[in-house]
Amino acid sequence: MYALAIIRYRRPLEEVLPHVEEHRAYLQGLYDNGWLLASGPFQPRMGGALLLRVPDGDLEATLDRIRDQDPLVQHGVAQYELLPWTPVIGGDGLDRMGVNP
Repeated sequence: MYALAIIRYRRPLEEVLPHVEEHRAYLQGLYDNGWLLASGPFQPRMGGALLLRVPDGDLEATLDRIRDQDPLVQHGVAQYELLPWTPVIGGDGLDRMGVNP
């Protein structure tokens, strides 16, 4: 199952920046596990997005856990909007990206 995570900063950028390195290390772990396919900030810098592939099963609990463990959320400087997603065009290309969890 795929999901999009829209991350919006809740605080000014200068309050977010001290936590970005920890956030990126967290995302690298998701990538290494095959759950994160792509990520990056919006321009202008008001948040970012994640393209996730998570195991079938308890999707809501898994996405909640991904959100709740993000250092940006833990430090109260960002919030997530989690959107389960079914790609119709290009989904087979996504299936070839990363390692299937």
